[in-house]
Amino acid sequence: MTENGDSVRPGNCSPATVASDGRTPKAPSADRKMCKEFNNALKLQQAARNAAGDSPYQPRPPSLPSKWKGKMPEKSVRARRLRSSQESLSDPVGSSTDSLKEVASPTSEAIVTSPRLFRERGSSLSDSDRSSTAVPRSDPSELRLRSSRLRLSPVQPSSAPLPALGHNFVSAALRAANKIDKDCSDYASRRRSQRLLLLHRNLSEGDAGSDSLSVNSMRSTSSVLSPIKPQEVRNRSFLEGGGLGSGALLGVEELQRYFPDRRLGVYVVTWNMQGEKGFPSNLDDLLLPTDSEYAQDFYIIGVQEGCPDRREWEIRLQESLGPHYVMLYAASHGVLYLSAFIRRDLIWFCSEVEHATVTTRIISQIKTKGAVAVAFTFFGTSFLFITSHFTSGDAKVYERILDYNKIVEALALPKGLPDTNPYRSTSSDVTTRFDQVFWFGDFNFRLGHERASVESIIKRTSGDDMDALMEHDQLSKEMKDGSIFKGFQEANIHFPPTYKFDIGSDVYDSSAKQRTPSYTDRILFRTRYADDIHVLKYASCSSIKTSDHRPVIGIYHVKLKAGRDTIPLGAGQFDRSLYLEGIKRRISRELKMRETMKNQSSVCVIS
Repeated sequence: MTENGDSVRPGNCSPATVASDGRTPKAPSADRKMCKEFNNALKLQQAARNAAGDSPYQPRPPSLPSKWKGKMPEKSVRARRLRSSQESLSDPVGSSTDSLKEVASPTSEAIVTSPRLFRERGSSLSDSDRSSTAVPRSDPSELRLRSSRLRLSPVQPSSAPLPALGHNFVSAALRAANKIDKDCSDYASRRRSQRLLLLHRNLSEGDAGSDSLSVNSMRSTSSVLSPIKPQEVRNRSFLEGGGLGSGALLGVEELQRYFPDRRLGVYVVTWNMQGEKGFPSNLDDLLLPTDSEYAQDFYIIGVQEGCPDRREWEIRLQESLGPHYVMLYAASHGVLYLSAFIRRDLIWFCSEVEHATVTTRIISQIKTKGAVAVAFTFFGTSFLFITSHFTSGDAKVYERILDYNKIVEALALPKGLPDTNPYRSTSSDVTTRFDQVFWFGDFNFRLGHERASVESIIKRTSGDDMDALMEHDQLSKEMKDGSIFKGFQEANIHFPPTYKFDIGSDVYDSSAKQRTPSYTDRILFRTRYADDIHVLKYASCSSIKTSDHRPVIGIYHVKLKAGRDTIPLGAGQFDRSLYLEGIKRRISRELKMRETMKNQSSVCVIS
């Protein structure tokens, strides 16, 4: 609107009316310059809108409310800015979508979006001029036609099938969601270490722990059990055929997985029970000594003059060893008992077990002296375990040598198992037909010295030095001469003589016979290859005093080699009824102990 009150159209600064003389009055130079700048700004804005496609989301003045459809005063038409998302959320009345839908006329939009220069210069106009400036009034129906609203069509369910997943059965979104950042790259390895630590703790709980070799061998990239591909399952044979190729049950891969350093833990026990009906109250000291860090893979227990109830003895052994072990085999010859226990997860790598017995008595019906042996193959290594009881008597060294010769010649082993190295075997000696041989028992060899001198040496020996006693040992002399146990070795002895004690005490024989203390109970070993057997411990169990003999234990690490699946495998056979009965008793014993401790803690003593 001009100073005279004439109206001015947007985009055209010339007055809407003319003078009375018919001529158009000239606008002042300042006003002409301002109008030119305003027109240029409007042109630039229109060009920008055309280039942007006139987006419906462009902020526009609001449309007419419903109550003003008939008539609308000009003063109520105001520019409305687009409310931000924060204002829309905080405003309980309106919403951001309503702001987007509302559109104004181009006239109002031009007033709202005028350039900053025009607004600044327009502010110099007088109040009367600003109040007289108005927008040409339009019909409400025409305004509604000109205005436009954003209408979104409802989302219709698509009838097209969903896209198929990729060949890897995992979408890209899932792969991205489960991707580990670089700064957390050690997360997987840390989780694997925690799982192995938990597994080690579970296997080590209770009375029976787990051997370090087997624990280390069970490590894998994902779990305890290594994954197997379908093609490997097709080619793998447990009972025949596998050879040394990939997937063989007894091959290099399985051996490396379970025993990375190829060392097997073997625990050997020999004990003359003296035929006692009673058992020690606890066999843990015999089988699970506290000074051993781990339990072993094999437990081989040989008994001479065993108790009358052999089955009860085996149940007690199973009860002490617990659920981690199963009895692979048990054999007997009169009162000679031999029991072989193995970790239950290793039973699949054992062949069938064979046994043989020999009596050294003139009358074969009397089975108190002789030998019983068991043999089997583990992976590709053959084992022979013999327990025996030789002729007693201080001076009967020659008779004991005869017992040895008869046993090595008469034991008919192996029967169906293949000889792993037939070139080193002889038909006259059973111990040459196996890779690893353990021979233990009551050999009855004595100390050839007076009792008073022997007791004097025992008292003055410092620590575990028993060399002064071993100089008088009959067995050591005969082995040096080569007349008995050819090719066998024995660990150094660092414990006192194990025979003969008064039952229930640490006093040597106080009877009228006054027998000389001697090393009658021994464990010897032989190997085909040098340094295949490493001695970890060789000691006596002094806490068991129910017999006149002290038990002797030996712990060994034995080197293993891979084998062939063509051998007759045991297919996981073990004494199931014995296992269940032993575990049942173990649970009952623990419940009684807990009940006793609970009763003791509930007792209140008042003084």
